[in-house]
Amino acid sequence: MLRIALFYDFNHKPMISSKSLYSAGALEVDYSKDELIFSEGKNANFYFQILEGSVKMFNLTEEGKEFVQGIFENGKSFGEPPLFGEFSYPASAIALTPTKVLKLPKVKLMKLLEQEPKTHLEFTRALSNRLNYKALIMKEVSVYPPEHRIFALLSYLKGRDSNSGEYAIELTRQQISELTGLRVETVIRAIKKLARDKKLSIRDRKIFM
Repeated sequence: MLRIALFYDFNHKPMISSKSLYSAGALEVDYSKDELIFSEGKNANFYFQILEGSVKMFNLTEEGKEFVQGIFENGKSFGEPPLFGEFSYPASAIALTPTKVLKLPKVKLMKLLEQEPKTHLEFTRALSNRLNYKALIMKEVSVYPPEHRIFALLSYLKGRDSNSGEYAIELTRQQISELTGLRVETVIRAIKKLARDKKLSIRDRKIFM
């Protein structure tokens, strides 16, 4: 099955503070592993932010191939664009693990953002970063060979870190595979080649740049 993840949220900061969401009237909702949260084509009426667990947004082609739009974990929101663009969900969302989310009606989200300009600004900045990342990955997937795709992804991650010096990549080979549209075996070979070319290093199976 084809799996290409166009987005993985690497920012560790929650989109909106839980305190603000609770104050606005958000409710906690639990989803079991593999439970559908919403379906492609349905109306978007709620804002979702993960308290614990992991969520995948995806499309299925007529041939049954899976196209992963994004993977989101603790503190992250998902499925927001339709709330602002007045269109239906472009993808489905499913819980990858037992997952607890904060669920806030759209009208209450808009009121919250109006009342908290700083939160609104940070929210907009986060969405802009997602668009930038998706544009980068789309270009890499459609144009460049495996080594280039992987090096561009890892360089992007390193560039987001404010600390100078060597950077430890926290992604597994499987996650790199999903984020670049490559098979795991191809990822392993490409990483070894990048190490031989001294573009990165490998120690105890961890990747450093």
